[in-house]
Amino acid sequence: MTKSIKSILIEGPIDPEKIKKSIAAHQPKTQIGAHSIFLGQVREDEIDGKKVAAIEYSGQHEMINSIAHEIKESLFEQFDITCAHVYHSIGRVAVGEICFFVFVSSGHRRAVFEALPYFVDELKAKLPVFGKELFEDNTHQWKVNT
Repeated sequence: MTKSIKSILIEGPIDPEKIKKSIAAHQPKTQIGAHSIFLGQVREDEIDGKKVAAIEYSGQHEMINSIAHEIKESLFEQFDITCAHVYHSIGRVAVGEICFFVFVSSGHRRAVFEALPYFVDELKAKLPVFGKELFEDNTHQWKVNT
């Protein structure tokens, strides 16, 4: 039997209401005592005198979701966490909009402080999500993650 993997991809920017609802959904889970959140936002970088206006994210959806699931499973093996959620934008995201949401929960704060940077770094290093930086002058270049 094939295991169902929930999609982490959101078309366009991640709506702040989605973030708010994700947090609110955890309030009834009274065994949780700590949450830690990372939000990635599109920067208005200047490259060779041109300003970034947006990033267009792309990638093979099934592969992205499968790899994210594997990273999430390793997170639960290594850290004493209760919940872990991640959403990444696909498609066009303008400067100032949220493109990456990572959320971890645990009974205690130390676990979330340790788990969150590991989770974010693993996702950024391993997810085959590609960003095309779109400049104000309608030119573009492929983004290099740093």
